[in-house]
Amino acid sequence: MTQHGKNYSDALKRIDREELHSIPVAVGLVKELATAKFDETVEFAGRLGIDPRKAEQLIRGTLSLPAGSGRTVRVAVFAAGEQADQAREAGADVVGADDLVAKVAEGFLDFDIAIATPDLMGQVGTLGRTMGPRGLMPNPKTGTVTMEVGKAVAEFKAGRVEYRTDKVGNVHVSVGKVSFSNEDLIKNVKAVVDELFKVKPASAKGRYLLSAALSSTMGPGIKLDPSLVREVDELAVASA
Repeated sequence: MTQHGKNYSDALKRIDREELHSIPVAVGLVKELATAKFDETVEFAGRLGIDPRKAEQLIRGTLSLPAGSGRTVRVAVFAAGEQADQAREAGADVVGADDLVAKVAEGFLDFDIAIATPDLMGQVGTLGRTMGPRGLMPNPKTGTVTMEVGKAVAEFKAGRVEYRTDKVGNVHVSVGKVSFSNEDLIKNVKAVVDELFKVKPASAKGRYLLSAALSSTMGPGIKLDPSLVREVDELAVASA
């Protein structure tokens, strides 16, 4: 059972955990209730009305957050020749081909995103047991299997994030830091919501966004009203 500290318990007393909120109100509450001494990450969590047993309803992809992610992202690139040079120029943290495959096979996992050129996926594929459980395997659906590695590195460094549904239809996406302005957090949350609806499987029936919430690393979850999450307009953002 997870043990929470006094600050978390105090924060819970200040909110109604069952109350549903608009995105601007939820963002304000998350920032207000964040009491850690570090800059907490803000996360969007949603439960989607999909059938995870059906492959065509599984959702996975990437999106660029308008205000960036606020994270320092470590990028590893499996590439050789010109593509390797492009990756280094774009700021990749580690670049290699056979040597990097061997290094990862030995346990090196000091990175957050892995990008690979298509010609190296045969070798990278052998690392499934090492990288797979951590969600690090490059995948064409997320733009991490590409010949344009320089562009991909730059985008992930600038705030491109991955999202995917788990085995019960939940999706979690980091949308920034508590230090972000309300306006920037609202824009990022709205971008995530818009992306999820854009990739809604055609075969998914009934209500799509069943529930959603925002939270900071050490703070309580603030429930969003699913009927309002797509109604954030420029006026709401500007007045946040």
